[in-house]
Amino acid sequence: MPGLPSEADRLAHLLRRTTWGLTPDLVARATRLGRTAWLEQQLRPASIGDPEGDAVVARFPTLALSSAQVRSRYSDGSWDVMFDLGKAALGRAAWSRRQLLEVMVDVWSNHLNVTNPSDNVWDNRHRYDADVIRRHALGRFADLLKAAITHPAMLTYLDNASSTKKAPNENLGRELLELHTVGVGAGYTEAEVRDSARILTGLTVDGDGAATYRPKWHWTGAVTVLDFADPNASADDSGVVTAYLDHLARHPATARRIAALLARRFVSDAPPAALVDRLAAAYTAADTAIAPVLRVLLTSPEFFASAGAKQRRPLESVVATVRALGFTQARRGAAELDGLYWALESMGHQPFAWPAPNGYPDVAAAWTSSAGTLARWNVTLGLAAGWWPKGFTQGKLTTLLPRPRPATHGALVAALGRRLLQRPLPAAHVAAICAFLEVGTRTPVRADSDALNWRLPYVVALVLSSPVHLAR
Repeated sequence: MPGLPSEADRLAHLLRRTTWGLTPDLVARATRLGRTAWLEQQLRPASIGDPEGDAVVARFPTLALSSAQVRSRYSDGSWDVMFDLGKAALGRAAWSRRQLLEVMVDVWSNHLNVTNPSDNVWDNRHRYDADVIRRHALGRFADLLKAAITHPAMLTYLDNASSTKKAPNENLGRELLELHTVGVGAGYTEAEVRDSARILTGLTVDGDGAATYRPKWHWTGAVTVLDFADPNASADDSGVVTAYLDHLARHPATARRIAALLARRFVSDAPPAALVDRLAAAYTAADTAIAPVLRVLLTSPEFFASAGAKQRRPLESVVATVRALGFTQARRGAAELDGLYWALESMGHQPFAWPAPNGYPDVAAAWTSSAGTLARWNVTLGLAAGWWPKGFTQGKLTTLLPRPRPATHGALVAALGRRLLQRPLPAAHVAAICAFLEVGTRTPVRADSDALNWRLPYVVALVLSSPVHLAR
């Protein structure tokens, strides 16, 4: 395969793209299983024992509450449970063994975005995560779409809860077409957007915060959206909604958009058209099932030819840093996740917090700025040095040093690079870090060398700030 001469290289590439960062334990487990078996296991997350992920969830009991229980226990508009959701997402990404599931939760949370935190979903956004995104992340897109569009969080977020036959609100009907399914390139008209909104009238939220259907609110009359047509003659049930959503999920334009979305996430910012065509065909053949599409994608020649073509966004970079350093969960409380969550605010990438319905962008150009780079450097150094965020259970940085001690600074930096990155650090990067230390690559390492002592956190941070670490 182009650019990846060995099976170990191909496995490492798969792990970088389908997880939140490599660790020695992850590489060892995946190597024992083999690339194909590891992928198949990840596509069936329920088959994976996940004590670390379960421990994260147990630290946030609020996430098990129903919307009614949140309403009864918290003041109106409280953001507490939404903050818990974001922090738990960080913990799951950092420590869950169901890594591909956590990646796909991020993918679909952005594709079907409901901003968290957001005032109007304060009581139900955590249920949207559990009952919609996580439940269907590796299932059928048709089921995911129906669950999302009819959930109280989405109905409230995009104003369908107040949409009636006398005053249809177009927000959800429009975004359903533009963002969630066929896309603007499908060629629908403004009249069809209005019909899309009319089809969804009657879907609302009751006084207890549960999704409900109110026939008296439903607009009746013939509707046409692209190649979907229905007499929509009766308001007695919401069958037209189900038919419409199933039709959109199976539409060829949706197949191509989902194919492009997944190829953009796992291959490159501008994925090859031939690959997108094959993925769209797999999506259609599998009746919108997601796992078969991922199987085709993650075993494709284009996938293995794309090493270095994707860049980690800030959230991914921070979580990958935690994983590379071997940090584990706090023994009590949630200080480390609280610190991570607020550190990511300075980087503009807290979990689920994108303020618009289109979700966080997944192309490198959207994240390239001097301010963003400086924020990432500061957080990386804070983690490496143990300054902030605090609260992780961690060993001393000296445990990362190889034994026996390398003879030269160049060998020391190179060994740290391989340990932290699970691949070689380029010679030019090794030389640059040695220059920072004001030594040559061949300068001998002694017991009192700064690189082993007060400057060790800086060396580690420089390795984890390198372009190698930023490559997804």
